[in-house]
Amino acid sequence: MTHETFAHILTAIEQGQSADLPLELDAQRWVRRFSPPERLILLGGGHVSQAVAELGDFVGFQVAVADDRPDFANSDRFPKAKTILCDSFEAAITRLELRRSDYVCVLTRGHRWDRACLQTILRGTQPAYLGMIGSKKRVKGLVAELLDEGYDPAALAALHSPIGLSIGAVTPREIAVAICAELIAHRRSLGRDDTVLAETAADVGVLEFLADAALPKALLVVLSATGSTPAKAGAVMVTDKLGNCRGTIGGGCAEAAALGQARRIIGTGGRKLLRVDLTAEDAAKEGMVCGGEMVVFVADVG
Repeated sequence: MTHETFAHILTAIEQGQSADLPLELDAQRWVRRFSPPERLILLGGGHVSQAVAELGDFVGFQVAVADDRPDFANSDRFPKAKTILCDSFEAAITRLELRRSDYVCVLTRGHRWDRACLQTILRGTQPAYLGMIGSKKRVKGLVAELLDEGYDPAALAALHSPIGLSIGAVTPREIAVAICAELIAHRRSLGRDDTVLAETAADVGVLEFLADAALPKALLVVLSATGSTPAKAGAVMVTDKLGNCRGTIGGGCAEAAALGQARRIIGTGGRKLLRVDLTAEDAAKEGMVCGGEMVVFVADVG
């Protein structure tokens, strides 16, 4: 396992593609997939959209915002957004070139703009998630109109609206929490490959550190986790002999013990499995609220 391996993975992520890292030991094989963040497209730059952008970035989405008003489509309102378009909604959707992996939230200021957004989206590639804010009565009426105009019934049936989980949200920030909770629920409900470790998010900082050939390092990947462990299968961490680290496999004394063993493998070309027991007496003495066991793959990266 070399620094070049991770440089290639990093390049794939930068190009919006997933890349697989095979982990092998004693005829056993696992796959840690590194996937680029899903794009979260917010159509409308109002108060709810502001809060969704902040939370969406926090939970790992790559945020894009579109609004036809300069006072609403700007980096001061959306410092976390990677893309901000000030254009008509129809033109912005066309410029964004929707992908099947996208998550789209229609959060405009009125029925007229909602209609324009849905009409444009329904004529092109359908995103992984499409949600629209609005009352049940207004949404039902708009959907009926679009069905009469000949738009795909299946695509309209997949529309999440009123948007967000039903948690009694009232304020813009509460509504944003409900929306982001639904986005996460949808993301986790998608079909998963049983041959791939559950966590597939790509931490660019971790990959950049692994791709840097200045110092040899050790890679740690959680292969399995039982009980209430703080990290799940696929969690990634890397360390060098100087103690510089990126990522986490859960923190605390268990992580510290794993790092100590990982550093001893640096420069040896070796790889091994560690069993991290969080139900042990030492964990209880540390006041750790978690429990269970993790199996961690450790490999030299040189």
